[in-house]
Amino acid sequence: MEQTTTEQVTSKDNPGKRPVVVITGASAGLGRAIAREFAREGAKIGLIARGEDGLNGAKRDVEAMGGEALILQADVANADEVEAAAQKVEDTFGPIDIWINNAMLSVFAPLKEIEPKDFKRVTEVTYLGQVYGTMAALKRMLPRNYGKIILVGSALAYRGIPLQSAYCGSKHGIHGFFESLRAELKHDKSKVQLSMVQMPAMNTTQFGFVKSKLPNKPKPMGTIYEPEVAARAVVYAAVNDKREIYVGYPTWETVLGNKFLPAWLDGYMARVGYKGQQTNEPEDPNRKNNLYEPVPGDHGAHGNFKAQSWDFSPELWLAAHQWVTFAGVAAIAVGLGVGLMRRLRGDD
Repeated sequence: MEQTTTEQVTSKDNPGKRPVVVITGASAGLGRAIAREFAREGAKIGLIARGEDGLNGAKRDVEAMGGEALILQADVANADEVEAAAQKVEDTFGPIDIWINNAMLSVFAPLKEIEPKDFKRVTEVTYLGQVYGTMAALKRMLPRNYGKIILVGSALAYRGIPLQSAYCGSKHGIHGFFESLRAELKHDKSKVQLSMVQMPAMNTTQFGFVKSKLPNKPKPMGTIYEPEVAARAVVYAAVNDKREIYVGYPTWETVLGNKFLPAWLDGYMARVGYKGQQTNEPEDPNRKNNLYEPVPGDHGAHGNFKAQSWDFSPELWLAAHQWVTFAGVAAIAVGLGVGLMRRLRGDD
């Protein structure tokens, strides 16, 4: 598996200081995997989520892996709760170095079957939760002229798919927010860094929690990656000034495909998007979902799709080891040049 970084995440003013990191949506799924990766760096981590059971489990993980953890039970759709959590982190651990906006919700259903209040709830958590987190981080980072904010995006920030209109709309909104804020920070010549990591389909817990009106159980669409792959990309983004990182070749395919063939993809998604997001197992219509309340229990980072999941992304490895990519391209170019010169001289 690729190593996204071999560097110690450090503070500008104190290179020996363990980094202070805040992660929203930290109790399960990708957020839980991100917390584990930063714990390996010895980070002090503020864990924001709604579910107490999952937060306690995340805290145990972090401490077992060498980090420190602070539980912050909050709903990211509430700006006041996010602000209070940020202040508690700084009161406990000191200045925040890295803020990761990861919390999300979704509803699996055609738009015609989604209630307005449910669409609003997904938008408030998935989109406004990232906005509120960024505001809380900037309030502290801008006066210090230092810090890193990471927005967790998706291939669906570029290409919407059927049955997840609220989630796709939110991810598109985050991308527009990201571009706007990047320009503002550059205008102000701020040294606060902002990156967005675009994710592929992942084997996370959300598919067992998400509110769904589909006849069968929901599943990730397309090639599936383990959450650790994405978590390593987030750590890499935290210590490298990259504008965007695309995780997995399906993300690249989606971005490029929608740029050049959007109309074709409309039809393709109409044909495969419904079946591709459902297993062959009937869904329990009475299953609990996490749209308004967390599902009790500690659910960890992984879903039920391990057998189909990749634990390595060649594209991410090449992005993190650019010297290999450049050396390979240079070697190919030299080889082609030598071959061409031989042909011109009549050696072959």
